Amino acid sequence: MNPDETSFQRLLAAARRAPPSSDEAAPFGFSTRVAALAFEPRGRQAPVFGLYSLRAAAVAGLLAVAAVAANFTAIRGAFDEESAVAAGDDPIADVVDIGS
Repeated sequence: MNPDETSFQRLLAAARRAPPSSDEAAPFGFSTRVAALAFEPRGRQAPVFGLYSLRAAAVAGLLAVAAVAANFTAIRGAFDEESAVAAGDDPIADVVDIGS
């Protein structure tokens, strides 16, 4: 049995011994405390998916920076005035001419 199950069994046994009471309203802030306890993290366990996704994002960022650095001369050459396509050129016409 897990430790959580034994404490739950003790809680159930204590509830069975309690005297019956009339319908009473819950004390102020009870629902907030219950919700806070339900969502509090157990121990110091980090979510595995979150841990690996952050590492994967860091590796992907480093690879992107390395790819830009490796191709920087090609990227810079694409924006030079000498190699830029003039406004009057028609690349579709060039492809059609090649296919003819």
